[in-house]
Amino acid sequence: MTAVTEEAAAAAASRCCCAAEAAAALALLCLAALLLKRDGKFSYELIVVDDGSKDKTTEVALGYVERFGAERVRVLTLQRNRGKGGAVKRGMFCARGESLLMADADGATKFPDLEKLEAAQKEILGREPGLLAISCGSRAHLEQDSIAQRSYLRTLLMYGFHFLVWLLCVRGVRDTQCGFKLLSRAAALRTFSNLHVERWAFDVELLYIAQCLSIPVAEVAVRWTEIEGSKLTPFWSWVQMGRDLLFIRLRYLTGAWRLEPVDKQE
Repeated sequence: MTAVTEEAAAAAASRCCCAAEAAAALALLCLAALLLKRDGKFSYELIVVDDGSKDKTTEVALGYVERFGAERVRVLTLQRNRGKGGAVKRGMFCARGESLLMADADGATKFPDLEKLEAAQKEILGREPGLLAISCGSRAHLEQDSIAQRSYLRTLLMYGFHFLVWLLCVRGVRDTQCGFKLLSRAAALRTFSNLHVERWAFDVELLYIAQCLSIPVAEVAVRWTEIEGSKLTPFWSWVQMGRDLLFIRLRYLTGAWRLEPVDKQE
C-alpha cells in the first residue's frame, strides 16, 4: 500500500466528499484523510461515492469503515453509473460538514493545496455577507506545459471547449473542470439543489448556477499531475461536453430549467 506522509494528510478537508472508481487510488485518498485523526482541531468525515464501478472500490472503502468507524467513513454505492456529477451530488447531499470538498479519487490534485482553497474561502467569507463561498482549484497556470504535450487535435478541442464555456455559461473562471472544489455548506445546498447535468459538464453548470445566484467564486492555482487512465476519450467526449454546454444554456434561457431563489433554499 502506498505510504502517505503527515504533510500530505494534513491538508485533507474537515468534510470530504469524493467520487471514486479506482480502488488503488481510493486507498491513497482514504489514508490522506484518515490520518487527520492525529489532529484534534476539527472533525471530519470521508464520503466515498462508488459510481457503479466494476472494481473493488466499495470493498476497499468498507474495509476503512470497519477500521475507523461509520462516523469517519461512509460509503455510497450506486447500482448504476450516474456520471461524475450525479455521484458528487449524492455525496454532497449526505455530507454533514460546514465545508465540503469534492475531489477525484485518482489523486491528480495534491491534497496539501487544500490550504489554498481554505484561505480563499475564508477571504470570501470575511468580506461578503452571508455564508456563501466556492473556491475552485485551477490548472490554468499549467496550460502552456499541457499544450506542449498534447496533440494538435486535443489542443484545438481544448480551446474550443474553453471558448464555448466562456460564450455560453461561465466567465471569469479559466478552469471549470478541475475536480478539486471547496464549497461552504450554504453554497453547496444552493448549487447542487439546482444541478441537472450528471456527466462531465456538471462543473460548468455548477459554476453557472453559482454566478446566476451571485455566489462568490475564487479560482486558486493548484498542483496537478496527469494520472494514466483517468483521461476522457478524446474527441467524442469533447463533442458530448460541447453539446451539454449548449443544452445548459438553452434550457435555462427557455425556462425548461429554473433556478430556485437563494432565500428559499435554507
